[in-house]
Amino acid sequence: MCRNIKTLYNFEPPASDAEIRAAALQFVRKISGMNSPSKANEAAFQAAIEAVTAVSRSLLASLETTAAPKDRAVEAQKAKARSAGRANRPAG
Repeated sequence: MCRNIKTLYNFEPPASDAEIRAAALQFVRKISGMNSPSKANEAAFQAAIEAVTAVSRSLLASLETTAAPKDRAVEAQKAKARSAGRANRPAG
């Protein structure tokens, strides 16, 4: 899984359209192997981003859970702490 793609489900506030599209962009970049497509591939690249965005939005809307929503600020702090822990580990 691409590290840049964040979990978007079951957060308060819910994921925004911009967050869903950003995740779709990262997914398309990852599977295509292109950070930025050539002119010849631009239409296909953009169509894929729109398709993945739509499917992701539909998925998030249809999922159900009994778990309480996670707080974005708390989860961001946890991620920052994990990142700092990785940075402080000795290489080996």
